[in-house]
Amino acid sequence: MRTYTRLILIFFALIAANSAAAQDGDDIRDDEALKMVALEALMSAPSERALPIVIRVLEGTGSDEMKEAALFILSQIDHPDASEQLLKTAQSANGELRRDAIRMIGISGGDAVDSLAEIFSSGDADVRKAVLEAYMIAGNSQGLYNIAVNAENNDDFEAAVEMLGAMGATDELSKIRERSGVSDAIITAYIISDDADAIRELALDGSDLEQQANAIEALGIVGADDAEALLTQIYRDSDSEFIKEAALDGLLIGDFDDSVLQLYRSSTSTAEKRELLQRLVMMDSDQVLDIIDETLAGDH
Repeated sequence: MRTYTRLILIFFALIAANSAAAQDGDDIRDDEALKMVALEALMSAPSERALPIVIRVLEGTGSDEMKEAALFILSQIDHPDASEQLLKTAQSANGELRRDAIRMIGISGGDAVDSLAEIFSSGDADVRKAVLEAYMIAGNSQGLYNIAVNAENNDDFEAAVEMLGAMGATDELSKIRERSGVSDAIITAYIISDDADAIRELALDGSDLEQQANAIEALGIVGADDAEALLTQIYRDSDSEFIKEAALDGLLIGDFDDSVLQLYRSSTSTAEKRELLQRLVMMDSDQVLDIIDETLAGDH
């Protein structure tokens, strides 16, 4: 039996909390609370002894909480019968129990993960979400990539791409970008993965102004070492008010008030200075009161 100590402790802490809450509402009998403790004790039992007991609980008439605990224990048993039972539940159960079984396949890994694609293709939105989560838990970036490139709707595409970002799967994201082009989901994934290089590249790519603007704003979120200087340069060099606005948004998001102040000082346009001053007020810059004082005194 493999042990994931922290995960185990968190899981059974949640189970205990749910059980306690249910007991307060008289939803779980005292004997079931005792059974839950007995299930927890199976974590330290030999797999050949624990497996038939856990399967019996899962196939019995116990509460959903008990079956959820049984699924977790199955995910920790390194035996073909444990994987088979997880897969059986993932294919045939209903509701949250089915989704839990799918996620536990992700925890257990092994050959059952290969069956997730079929479950995804035939499942509803909740099942598909559970499959995406299982792939991420299993560290299976290829499974998420396959879903992204074959997605039949934008929700599945975006969810798969963003999970690839959470995994830091830069190779898969690059392939998706080559196939499908730049999208909000790709930029969000780069933000999640803190891929400043990819965002910098998109911020300098003027082939799609809308996505360039999104990438420029993302520079302020990821806070790359050269983000402040790059955003300032983009603002100075661009002839597009749309891109200049995005650069100011990025400077605001990154809290780069020194650069906005420099832009204000160097501007000769009253309209531009007004907009930059508004940004400095929004950024709560330490020097904004001095500028306001100068402006009101006519010394600007």
